[in-house]
Formats: sequence, structure tokens, C-alpha cells
Amino acid sequence: MKDTDVGMANFYSVIPAGGIGSRLWPLSRADAPKFLHDLTGSGQSLLRDTWDRLAPLSGEDRIMVVTGRAHRAAVEHELPRLTDPNVVLESEPKDSTAAIGLAAAILVRREPDVIIGSFAADHVINDQVGFGRAVAQAVAAASAGYIATIGITPTEPAIGFGYIHCGGELDIDGASTAMLVDKFVEKPDLETAQKYLDDHSYLWNGGMFISRADVLLEQIGRSKPELLAGILELAEAWDTPSRGAVVDRIWPVLERIAIDYTVAEPAALQGRLVVIPGRFDWDDVGDFASIAKLHNRGRKANLAILGENARVLSDSSSGVVVSQTKRVISLIGVQDIVVVDTPDALLVTTSANAQRVKAVVDALKLSGRTDVL
Repeated sequence: MKDTDVGMANFYSVIPAGGIGSRLWPLSRADAPKFLHDLTGSGQSLLRDTWDRLAPLSGEDRIMVVTGRAHRAAVEHELPRLTDPNVVLESEPKDSTAAIGLAAAILVRREPDVIIGSFAADHVINDQVGFGRAVAQAVAAASAGYIATIGITPTEPAIGFGYIHCGGELDIDGASTAMLVDKFVEKPDLETAQKYLDDHSYLWNGGMFISRADVLLEQIGRSKPELLAGILELAEAWDTPSRGAVVDRIWPVLERIAIDYTVAEPAALQGRLVVIPGRFDWDDVGDFASIAKLHNRGRKANLAILGENARVLSDSSSGVVVSQTKRVISLIGVQDIVVVDTPDALLVTTSANAQRVKAVVDALKLSGRTDVL
């Protein structure tokens, strides 16, 4: 049986569009998170790129977006074909279990046999064919009762990603490369990452999860029964006039926890989680070093410049400059530099320290200077 034949008719894409991308401050802000920016030079936002990637797989009418109330207008502007029943608004961030779990609970009430796939709004994937093949295999594995994830074949000893350690191969119709997940591994140091790369049994954790909606909800219930109860009560009221009152009462008290801890890791321990190796380009654009790599890959120039009206002079310099002002930025003899110039905040660091930008955001929060966040 071909890997594209199983279960796609029941497939529904879910795009959690939340988080501010704190390692991309001051470009990414609470009112303009990274998924609303064009960070690749495609001419459109990462969110729109994600929509365009998923539409051929599930159909435009089978894509649900979960986002904050404050971002509704921007999301609908980016996605004019997104229908109102497929917009799920969070009154406040509650992390991925609540977001994806609520989408699953709403959709399973509308369509009991639905298979959902959760795909972040801010990742970069250019190989549509390779991505589609991996998703089709994951859907086939979900049809067989597993929870599936797509792991990315490493191309370097990356320290900015978590890893998946693969177990034994499985015999699943339509999912010829599926393997059991042995365990998840947190972001390693460089030496450990090199060992993972050389081992060939480790994949990058791309944070993509595909499952029958009822199976996903069952797994959440095993880990967090109170959280599941709240999610189910929300879903019961979602398509009724009482939605607003129920959301206002329940959403604020839901536990804030990532789906990795409520679904992925417990399912792996129970032998219920499989991974499909994704043999396609992928980046989560997690920091400015990632942006520099994306733009400089295959180019002679070593300096990536973003900004519609950026005014940059460079002499023997490399790295990335992001400009949202009319200020002239001059770089002379600096390597792997990161400069982000916005009207009210300036960031200067290096690619090697790009992951530490989040600490600046944390410090600003503690000091009460939230006007620039």
C-alpha cells in the first residue's frame, strides 16, 4: 500500500499560532509575534507560508488556527480564506496542551473519526513534496491508532533543538519508515550533539504531532485528567451561544503545560508514539543566527539584510541586520554580528550568543519595562 493512500480524507490541519518568539526580540513582540513576520524573504509571513504548505494536504476548509484574541484581526488578514468556525481564540496563553487539546475536542465533536495534525505557525519548510510524504505516513500511523510525530533528519550538530531517539521499526500500512520513539532528549551541548549526529538514530524534534483526535484526548486524560475535563467542557459549549461565558470561566484556570509533557513523552514510554523521519529541509527560526543561516545559505554575500527600507553599509562584515527604521547602519570588519534596529529598541549581539536574547526579555519583564515587549 502506498504511503499516500491511508486516512488523508479524515485529516484536519491545526496551526497553533501563539508565543512571541522571545529569542527574536525586539523584532518579535507581544503584538507582532514572529509568525506574523516575513523572515525568509518569501514576501509573506511565516503563518501564510504554513497555510500554503498545509492547504494541499487537508484542504483550505480543513485548517483550524488557534491564536490569541489580540491577534485575531492580524491572523484573518494574513489568511483571508480562514473560515470563522475554524478560528479558536485564547483569552490568554496556556501553552500547547490546552491549545491543541481544545482544537481536538472541538473537531472530534464535529467529526468523530477526525485525524488532526498540529504544525507550528512559525517554521520554515521549502520541500513541499518531502513534507507531504512525511505527513501522509504520519496520518497512516494515526489511522492505525498511534500518536505520530515527524522527526527531522539532522544535517549538523545543532544545540538549539531537542532530539528524538528512535527505537525499532514498525510494520504499518502506508507508513513504511515509521519507528517507535524510544525517548526525547533535551537540547544538548555541542559534543553531545555531534555524537547524536554520528549515531544516526537521533532526529531533531520538530514539534509536529499527528493523531486521531480521540486518541490524543485520551492521552491528555491519562496525564492530566483535570485539564482534559476543562477542555471537554469548553468544547461542549464551543458551538453554542454559551461559549463566551464558559470560556471566561474555564480558560483562566486551565493548567499551562506543553504537549510534550502531557502527550509525547508519556506516549513514548507506553509504546504509543511513532516517529516518521522527515527528509526535508526544516528550521524553527528560533533565533537570529537561524535567520542568518537561512538567508546566507548558497549565497556569496555573508550579510543577511531584512527590512523593506533597510539602509545598511557593510565592509568586510557578516551576520544579519534587521532594520525597521530609516537609520543608516554601518558595519566595518565585524563577523557574525546581529543588529536589530527598531523605533524603540536596539539589539546588538553575535550569532554565537543569539540564544541568550531570551534572557534580555526575561530581564525586561522583571524590571517592569514591558512597554518594549
